[in-house]
Amino acid sequence: MKAAVLVFPGSNCDRDLAVAIEKICGTEPAMVWHQETELPDDLDLIAVPGGFSYGDYLRSGAMAARSAVMSAVVKQADRGVPVLGICNGFQILTEAGLLPGALMRNAGLSFICRNVGLEVLNTASSFTRLYKKNQKIHLPVAHHDGNFSADEATLDQLEDEGRVALRYTENVNGSARNIAGVLNKKGNVLGLMPHPERMIEAAHGGKDGYNMFASLMQVVA
Repeated sequence: MKAAVLVFPGSNCDRDLAVAIEKICGTEPAMVWHQETELPDDLDLIAVPGGFSYGDYLRSGAMAARSAVMSAVVKQADRGVPVLGICNGFQILTEAGLLPGALMRNAGLSFICRNVGLEVLNTASSFTRLYKKNQKIHLPVAHHDGNFSADEATLDQLEDEGRVALRYTENVNGSARNIAGVLNKKGNVLGLMPHPERMIEAAHGGKDGYNMFASLMQVVA
């Protein structure tokens, strides 16, 4: 599988994401600096990592969404290339218009860093096909602005079209309808606040994130 991990000033989960991709998918991903205007050819995955891109100035992900590389990401996403945005990556994808809604300040106005329970709702996507419908999993979160917000019409559309990929079993941050991750209309772009790359082996405390990357491998195969 040929993958690329984007790197922005302030990214701090890019290495974790690269290690997970290499460990599970068997190939070292290209690390693509935000000022690049092109991406490698024939990618099977574009991964947008967590962190604090540009120090979270203006809004989390707002400045990164306007980086040079994002024009190439949008083009590849439109072509159907899978794009995975985790935590700050999710924020960047919403700010870039690749996903609906916005990630607002946590309802408790505090940084949350702990494992959370999740329910997998969509198992038809390239990212989730190895999970079972309504499977309960646990992944870590580490965010201050993870409160997913959208107007009621958008929320209804996401629900009706099966684009809510993951839902919190306990609403830790105030997200509308407990939403933890959403897909675009094509199903090839996923944004989620929890970190699957931090839960891929027993030494991490569990392997519930493993199948998110293994699912992508099954698509490529």
